[in-house]
Amino acid sequence: MSRVKRGFKARHRRNKILKMAKGYWGVRHKCFKQAKQTVTRAMCYAYRDRKNKKREYRALWNIRIGAACKELGFSYSRLIGGLAKAGVSIDRKILAELAVTDPKAFSTLVETAKAA
Repeated sequence: MSRVKRGFKARHRRNKILKMAKGYWGVRHKCFKQAKQTVTRAMCYAYRDRKNKKREYRALWNIRIGAACKELGFSYSRLIGGLAKAGVSIDRKILAELAVTDPKAFSTLVETAKAA
């Protein structure tokens, strides 16, 4: 039986993995087998953490809004409920940004929520 060397496609596949493993320490960026394992694991973590990043940012916004509410003697849940009743459709990202950069506008929103 004749020898099959595979050729371009296999080399291209291996080089793609080794290129992704560039910058890894030791044998992890040199040997295909080790590089493949490491790159696969890294891609799993990257996929998972793209989802977790959204979760972490929302938690951070909630903490910032809650802290700003506490300074004004109001609670986070009452603020969110009051804004919903008042028909103010502003998301948590913008609320957190206002709480940090523009406390006057945030206190106006808190007053709106109190009135509702």
